[in-house]
Amino acid sequence: MLNLQSMMKQAQQMQRKMQETQAKLGEQTREGTSGGNMVKVVLNGKSEMKSISIDKSLLNGEDADVLEDLILAAYNDAHKQIDCMMEEGMKEATNGIGLGGLKLPF
Repeated sequence: MLNLQSMMKQAQQMQRKMQETQAKLGEQTREGTSGGNMVKVVLNGKSEMKSISIDKSLLNGEDADVLEDLILAAYNDAHKQIDCMMEEGMKEATNGIGLGGLKLPF
């Protein structure tokens, strides 16, 4: 019975640490770029876009398709960085215990 109580206590501590880590990582930001830094997108840890910067040379009507592609590429670059940040944060929070591909709630 004592062993079960100890395991429950450890599980609660791990859960609390994971929640704290999620909150901390959710506040961090990552910048994705494309087109040789002509398009920059900043996402927070919840993958919400916080800002976008577009080089003025891309703002003519003829290059709308290129601009759309560059925005998508910059967003995807930032999103990939967020995924890596979250994965590393959860490894740290769980002391390296694998969670079997478990994704965070955001």
